[in-house]
Amino acid sequence: MRFLITAGPTREPIDPVRYLSNRSSGRMGYALAEAARDLGHEVVLITGPVYLPEPSGVLVRRVETARQMYEAVEAEILRAEIAVFAAAVVDYRPKIVHSQKIKKTEPTLMLELERTEDILGSARSRFGFQGILVGFAAETEKLIEHAQDKQLRKGCDLMIANDVSQSGIGFDSQENAVTLCLPSGQTLALPQQEKSTLARLLIEFITNLGHSPLEFPHV
Repeated sequence: MRFLITAGPTREPIDPVRYLSNRSSGRMGYALAEAARDLGHEVVLITGPVYLPEPSGVLVRRVETARQMYEAVEAEILRAEIAVFAAAVVDYRPKIVHSQKIKKTEPTLMLELERTEDILGSARSRFGFQGILVGFAAETEKLIEHAQDKQLRKGCDLMIANDVSQSGIGFDSQENAVTLCLPSGQTLALPQQEKSTLARLLIEFITNLGHSPLEFPHV
């Protein structure tokens, strides 16, 4: 099967030397791309700026901003059968990008922000994607409630939720623990483990979506 996977953060420039971003390392998305490749699938990886080696045997498209990721996804998604959106796209960007470095002259600085492109939400409604759609929900509270709401709003077959407020998992970590929000409304918690191990479980599970009965990962 052909996978489209997004990974990493985006960076939204403020001026030539500053930007808005987040703590995403890209490790989960890269692990998913490598697991899909190892299981014999064709993979396109659209990645924001990360400090990770480029995975061999994977078509990699590098972007920086949310708009660039949106455009890259739009160009690739209809050739994919499965799309997994693991990137942590910045939600807001500066409305005005200064052409020169902002000097530290005033005691306060006000930045007006505007929303970035809704990439996951565009998969069905704008891009016309009909394949298996998987999203990630990185939350700090009401994990399942927020993840299931996002699953419905974005039209996802599966939402993978993780509590990024917990130390030792999620951002900046080699390990993760997630809860799968299934199409039936059920949830399945997967315990903390190496992202590479978790990624293989997730890819195996995702490729079974649409089959009946679903095979839950062995944990």
